[in-house]
Amino acid sequence: MSTTTYYLEMTSPSQLKSKPVIGDLEIIQSTIPQFEFNKFLYILVGKAWEWTDKLSWSDDEWETYTQNIGMKTWVAYFKGSPAGYYELLLQENGDVQIEYFGLAAPFIGKGFGGYLLTHTIETAWALKGTKRVWVHTCSLDHPSALQNYKSRGMNLYKEEIEK
Repeated sequence: MSTTTYYLEMTSPSQLKSKPVIGDLEIIQSTIPQFEFNKFLYILVGKAWEWTDKLSWSDDEWETYTQNIGMKTWVAYFKGSPAGYYELLLQENGDVQIEYFGLAAPFIGKGFGGYLLTHTIETAWALKGTKRVWVHTCSLDHPSALQNYKSRGMNLYKEEIEK
């Protein structure tokens, strides 16, 4: 079975097509790096989508990853429960990568994805020196993921097929 990886970008904040918040979704930046928390979020959100690249990481690798000065994490809560999260990675050239983004399984289909992505992109553009926001997703992700990125104004610039 082949997997297609899609690369999308936004080169101006004016390209963003916002989606309003639905319900009582609260998004808070996690300002104190705790690798155990990022690992928990990665597993919570990624389990359904075969996020496996970091599952074999040691605690030291997780700690190095989360201690990166350019790594920023936000968590979406609904009624006190973690509903999803995103990580932004600030790169030296002014690019901001949406490193991870997603909702936990019980919160999919409730209309939160469009707003969470809007918040993600607005936050990326608000970071000092941002020139481009980009992300990659793949055909193993939620069936609506690619369309959500496009609907928020991100443009597809590359596709790779891995067999």
